[in-house]
Amino acid sequence: MTPEALADATEFVLPERYNASRLLWDNLPERGDRTAVIHEGDRLTYAELAAEAARIGNHLLSLGCRPGERVLLFLDDELAYPAAIMGAMRAGLVPMLINTLSPADLIRFFLEDSEAVAALVSEPFVGLFSSGAMEGTQCRYVLSAADRPWAEAPTVLEEYPTGRRDMAFWMYSSGSTGRPKGVVHKHEDAAYTAHTYARRILRIGAGDVCFSIPKIFFAYGFGNSVTFPMSVGAAAVLLSGRPTPERCFAAIRNGRPTLLFGLPTLYTALAADPGIETADMSSVRLFISAAEVLSSELARDWKGRFDRPIIEGLGSTEMLHIYLSNDADEQRAGSAGRVVPGYDVRLVTPEGRTAEPGEEGVMQVMGLSGAEFYWNRPDKTAETMKDGWLDTGDRFIRDADGFYFFRGRADDLVKVSGQWVHPLEIEWVLNDHPDVREACVQAVELPDRRLTIKAWITPVDTGSDALARDLRAYAKSRLLPHKYPREIVFLDHLPKTGTDKIDRQALLRMNASENPPAQTGELT
Repeated sequence: MTPEALADATEFVLPERYNASRLLWDNLPERGDRTAVIHEGDRLTYAELAAEAARIGNHLLSLGCRPGERVLLFLDDELAYPAAIMGAMRAGLVPMLINTLSPADLIRFFLEDSEAVAALVSEPFVGLFSSGAMEGTQCRYVLSAADRPWAEAPTVLEEYPTGRRDMAFWMYSSGSTGRPKGVVHKHEDAAYTAHTYARRILRIGAGDVCFSIPKIFFAYGFGNSVTFPMSVGAAAVLLSGRPTPERCFAAIRNGRPTLLFGLPTLYTALAADPGIETADMSSVRLFISAAEVLSSELARDWKGRFDRPIIEGLGSTEMLHIYLSNDADEQRAGSAGRVVPGYDVRLVTPEGRTAEPGEEGVMQVMGLSGAEFYWNRPDKTAETMKDGWLDTGDRFIRDADGFYFFRGRADDLVKVSGQWVHPLEIEWVLNDHPDVREACVQAVELPDRRLTIKAWITPVDTGSDALARDLRAYAKSRLLPHKYPREIVFLDHLPKTGTDKIDRQALLRMNASENPPAQTGELT
């Protein structure tokens, strides 16, 4: 690590014997009566949340679950979720945070891959965990959060003596190619992200109220809703179910958050909804975005409307949270920001040397919160995690002031009509067009095996041949002449993943199965 990153890391002091549940329990001596979580009008104080966590941990142990065994959490963002995470870890168990949009076959994969012995499930999903579905797995107990089978368990739970670098919790990668990979995090990891990003960038304090529209199963949402507020005794607003604009506006109005966490797609949906005209954002001191590139037009319009910018950053499940970020004092349009203190980042050229400012390279990142391996995937571990560095596979450039700009995936360069094209740079340009609400651009294969560039567009109003011609001309005027979408399809909305990113694989499957003709006239 660089001297600067190492200096910040050395300020992070944990005892060798450490359990991440202390993020909750350390609040009890002085902040036990403060509000910890708010959910649909219900509230739990820190003392009440710790008591519920203890009940869950004790109940799991009473069922015969042993320290080190995995417990699958299939919970929507409700009061039981942070309690289950902290109670399981305090008991020495390993909670797994699982996407609640996962279908039955993927749930079975998670159970088989992890050998999880129990599952805690929100009421709408209990049917996915029938005895037949569990047959042949190690999962012996399915606990309904609505039934609270732990209600009579003791409210005191002794901390299991884990080490700071012991396995604490898992998340699974999105699995955009192949099966998802189990990302194994240590007990120190959550505390480190609070020490770095939450303290340095958010400047979080006990008076803050966090509202993360991205769910807790998402690494980004886990920090936003659970570990960051717990690290200082702040409160978190939780929202179960689909985060429609109407429900988000209501949660903001009722919960009065000071920190609002979203994604570009979510901010786009909020900005396009009629409710934005009367939305009360006066309580919010910071708007935060991550995971995808925020369009400059949206960023500009949002700041103009609410007089505060959206702070953009970049993180990953493997690093647990954000390691590049703009901040409240300085932002660069289209940039993922500068390196968060406590992390080290380098860009590596194809020749293997460190890229100079303005020169493109593949990003590698290092920090104490980084996962050290994928569960049962030594091949992927060796490919991605090298001598303490995480190889992100993302191409970036860095300007002279240390701001990083995304340039696409290392493997997304395609040759169209004999010339190299990065579809993502066309997508960025289209997203800046005033008549485009949202765009996705990818390379697709033609029947003769050649590649072409296709754009799926959600227009502000209505798609038309005239708009398609305008969009092609706009792309050509902003990029080299060969960099434009040959085919444009207008959709009412783009499909989203469970983390509300654009589901690019779904669009490619749609293209492959339906092979829809261009809806926009002749190609030019």
